Amino acid sequence: MIIAVDAMGGDFAPEATVEGAILADKASKHKILLVGPEKLIAKELLKHSKRCDIMLLNIEIVNATEVIAMDEHPAKAVRQKKDSSLSICAKLVAEGKADAFVSMGNSGAAMAAALFCLKRIEGVIRPAIAMPFPTIDGHCTIADMGANVDCKPEQLLQFGIMASLFSEKVIGIEKPRVGLVSIGEEPTKGNELTLAAFNLLKKADINFIGNVEGIDIPKAKADVVICDGFVGNVILKFGEGLAEMMLKLVKKELKQHPIAWASLPFLWFAIKDLRNKVDYSEFGGAPLLGINGVCIIGHGSSNSKAVKNAILAGARAVKHNLTVEIKEAIASYNNKVI
Repeated sequence: MIIAVDAMGGDFAPEATVEGAILADKASKHKILLVGPEKLIAKELLKHSKRCDIMLLNIEIVNATEVIAMDEHPAKAVRQKKDSSLSICAKLVAEGKADAFVSMGNSGAAMAAALFCLKRIEGVIRPAIAMPFPTIDGHCTIADMGANVDCKPEQLLQFGIMASLFSEKVIGIEKPRVGLVSIGEEPTKGNELTLAAFNLLKKADINFIGNVEGIDIPKAKADVVICDGFVGNVILKFGEGLAEMMLKLVKKELKQHPIAWASLPFLWFAIKDLRNKVDYSEFGGAPLLGINGVCIIGHGSSNSKAVKNAILAGARAVKHNLTVEIKEAIASYNNKVI
């Protein structure tokens, strides 16, 4: 399997992306294409020569002369910078030279590059970013996480179908429970969008359990949660901030109680497990569902661990034929509607 990585994507590129690729190489047998300025990436690889034999790594450099910055206009940047590391990653997948591509850079540009080069799956209105989110019992997948801030009911329906397949095929949850984010459990509660989407989702061939409220997400009431990208992104950012705050509060309170602080060595493994559970780097990145290929979009502040896990997430999506599964499910639903 061949995974193309935007070596210049993210706040800590190329250091984090190169090191993440090395970690992924050690954890798998996949070939990794590091896309970016050849001399810069080669120099970064040499920094790791003391810790590993870089000649034995299954990593290849693909030169790119341009870089899309985090603050650039997504579509404009992709159109103008055809030789950017991000654009070339998407082209490699479109040309069959890579099976998936990963970027921790400008998420809007990653989506634009995927749409320009790979196109949407026939019948898909708009692709969605599906992100695993920590819960009390594991994780639930939230879609959309920011690709579409304004949605139509039919889009939320498709998000439900695609994210349900991702949860089942890639994460391994049998008959995942799908919930729709609203302001109450009752079918009559919500805005115009959620009311209309509810009626569509309950008729779809998925395990739809109805409306879920914000409080239900961390309680693991659903395995898949559907919402527009505006709401999804707010949930994501609030969750990240809350997790960080809770960990800091635990540390602060322990310091204020000498006996509790002295017991820290005994609590360390539990705290470490808690930190891993809420750490976004454990997930690596989120798949962009609904395009003709596999694209994993990572957090801008991703470290090497997150890059590694994003690469492995892309490989899992390819292994489970996620694109084909989505294509068949969308076609099947559209045929029923016709």
